[in-house]
Amino acid sequence: MNNELRWKQRFGNFENAYALFLRRINEYEEFPYKEAYQMALVQGFEIAIELAWKTLKDYLENEGYDGVENSKQSIRQAFQAEVISHAETWMSALEKRNLTSHTYNVSILLETVRFIHQDFFPVLRDLFFKLKSHRDDLA
Repeated sequence: MNNELRWKQRFGNFENAYALFLRRINEYEEFPYKEAYQMALVQGFEIAIELAWKTLKDYLENEGYDGVENSKQSIRQAFQAEVISHAETWMSALEKRNLTSHTYNVSILLETVRFIHQDFFPVLRDLFFKLKSHRDDLA
């Protein structure tokens, strides 16, 4: 499969995950103190961060970058290529995703929900619209 087709297909999956994430954000904003909505937001975050870095990886490979093999390398290269800003927020998101996948603690849940809503959502939104614009330009 060629790189352009691969990244466009991956972007389609990312687009679906972003839509799901937006629904979880909206539910959380309506009911911020309900644990079920907090946990649903974390689950949406886990899906979104996973597809975001994989989409970045495929996008970067399509743009001619080599040696992008994992999430941290994808974030670093995307930052250097000025595809994303706030690399520290993206790296924190990766750390939080690993933490939420392996641990449950109420204080970690609440801190993660705050991070997702205040810090991660804006950078994810920026990435989504940047990649969507690029994909649409290629169409």
